[in-house]
Amino acid sequence: MKAKILIVEDQFNEADQLRTILKQSGYTLCPIAGTGSGALEIIADEQPDLVLLDIQLKGRLDAIDLAMILNDRNIAFVFLSDHSDKQILNAAKSTRPYGFLVKPFREKDVMVMLDVAWYLHLQKQESDYMKIVQSRSPAILTGQEFKGIVGNSKPIRNLLENVKIIAPSDTSALILGETGTGKELVAQCIHQMSPRKTKPLIVVNCAALPASLIESELFGHEKGAFTGATEKRTGKFEQADQGTIFLDEVGELPPDLQQKFLRVLQEKEIEPIGGRKKKIDVRIIAATNRNLEEEIASGRFRMDLYYRLNVFPVTLPPLRERKEDIPLLANHFVQVYANKEGKVIRGLTDRVIQDMMNYHWPGNVRELENLMARSVLLARGTQISSLYLSASTQKTPVLQDNGNMKTITENERDHILAVLERCDWKIYGQGGAAEILEINSSTLSSRMKKLGIERKSILQRDRHSS
Repeated sequence: MKAKILIVEDQFNEADQLRTILKQSGYTLCPIAGTGSGALEIIADEQPDLVLLDIQLKGRLDAIDLAMILNDRNIAFVFLSDHSDKQILNAAKSTRPYGFLVKPFREKDVMVMLDVAWYLHLQKQESDYMKIVQSRSPAILTGQEFKGIVGNSKPIRNLLENVKIIAPSDTSALILGETGTGKELVAQCIHQMSPRKTKPLIVVNCAALPASLIESELFGHEKGAFTGATEKRTGKFEQADQGTIFLDEVGELPPDLQQKFLRVLQEKEIEPIGGRKKKIDVRIIAATNRNLEEEIASGRFRMDLYYRLNVFPVTLPPLRERKEDIPLLANHFVQVYANKEGKVIRGLTDRVIQDMMNYHWPGNVRELENLMARSVLLARGTQISSLYLSASTQKTPVLQDNGNMKTITENERDHILAVLERCDWKIYGQGGAAEILEINSSTLSSRMKKLGIERKSILQRDRHSS
């Protein structure tokens, strides 16, 4: 069933263009509204399912005011935008629309956005219903449900509540968070608390897959499909049939693979290289440390794929925003690695704990775990009394020479350059930059390429600073 749509637009030509597109596609339309107050009257009479709302709507009831009313009434809406200034866009985003349509309108964009918006709205209604059910019969949290997740701070409790809500559903989940925050661990929890827990969980690191092999890895290939295909290969999606696939660093997928991935989400089918289409039943959990909205704006990530994945985003807090969990995490890792090494270590000194509380933790929980593993290995008594911070964990300056704050990307670039200098630009193997940064070497190479880091970069930076 197609949604009943109300257009709220005070420019006749643009409103008429939209009306023509929607009519030709079989949508039911309400009379066009040119003002916010007029829109409310039509809403009362016509009860539309979805509203297309001009972001520049003026009057006593402007676009932002009307959007807030639509939210309160649980009516889906999409903003009609004309590259408005940042302040207006930020205000619009705060009203939680299901998307933006940019003027002048293209029929394909309109159809995709309406499809995605209506899909998200239905999923939100399901999620709201699940929250009500959860509140009436709350689940009892056990250690096994969230195995490996340690903490009692408010951010981590909020995270676990969201995991409880999303896990029983078959909805796609998007896990957002910085590197080292534990995205794969959360994906494992979602799978283990879902009806698919007895079926496979297939983990794919998209950043580590070679570009020439990524399609074959994900979708498989038939024998003889290309030079070197000496035998049939079952792809990751097919391996996950009836279960869950976790796509880590999904923002690294090349554009052509994003389109094929979108087809999997929409049609629930794959097409191996050289083979026929196959229906699959798989739940998709994706994760990224990138800002996908910025990736969309730069043309590196598909908007329709983003909205398909972003049905229920689960955001992991960085360690610096849950510092009260640091003593719990540190003691947990100390005991884990003390048992592995056959040592008796009863904890950490107050001074060590205070040093950790004052540290900024750019590598998040992964950095803390590695630090505790190293400290246990080097410990000579029954207590950790000093920290063994490597050169790569020293705090990166966050101020530019002109006093302005650096962006996350600028800090990341500077940090990678500093480590490369220390390693004499060795990337692979023992003592290489990848090992020190505690990331896969192919991931490091990919980040260097995207950040424009070459050996000449250091010379250019030195000339600039001299």
